[in-house]
Amino acid sequence: MAAEDRLDLPMVGERQSLREQVAHALRAALIAGEMRPGVVYSAPVLAAQFGVSATPVREAMLDLAKEGLVEAVRNKGFRVTELSDRDLDELTEIRQLIEVPTVARMADSSRAEEFERLRPVAEEIVAAAERGDLLAYVDADLRFHVELLALSGNAHLVTVVRDLRNRARLYGLSQLAARGALGESSREHLALLDALKRGDAAAVQRIMGEHIGHVRGIWAEH
Repeated sequence: MAAEDRLDLPMVGERQSLREQVAHALRAALIAGEMRPGVVYSAPVLAAQFGVSATPVREAMLDLAKEGLVEAVRNKGFRVTELSDRDLDELTEIRQLIEVPTVARMADSSRAEEFERLRPVAEEIVAAAERGDLLAYVDADLRFHVELLALSGNAHLVTVVRDLRNRARLYGLSQLAARGALGESSREHLALLDALKRGDAAAVQRIMGEHIGHVRGIWAEH
């Protein structure tokens, strides 16, 4: 396998099933833009990078295919589904419509302790950005937003947003990290928590809107 085709994938352990761990890692690689549209990925090759057998990788890829993230290529492997600029614009619009008002409504100083519990995850995002660890950045970012939205009490909304975020493609992440610009976006999570703790709904709405807009800008850099 050529060096440029090798993905920076983590080794997997035993806390979840191998299938779940591999699927989780592959989603992060997809979102981070490490796995590119049009490229066919072989389950045995990916399995060798994970240090596992091909079976859980193949099963994980089939799970991603059901989610529309990849498509099976007969006798070869799986190809990453390509998203057009219109697709990305529409995903961004839906996220703006759902996440901005939902999170703004949650601003309440009496819930400060709940929001503060998310600070370690927000700090993980900043730390990953500073060291240029794109997969850790994507993983912590997803956990932060899902756990924050879970505080709304609407489990169906959380499921919808998780799906939207899994369909994202952050092709510009590596360029941002290379020029040290990823830190600015990462620190927006800390500012968001501070505004939520103050009960400042207007600030929350502004930060969330700008944050999702920045993500669309990252998507555009491919």
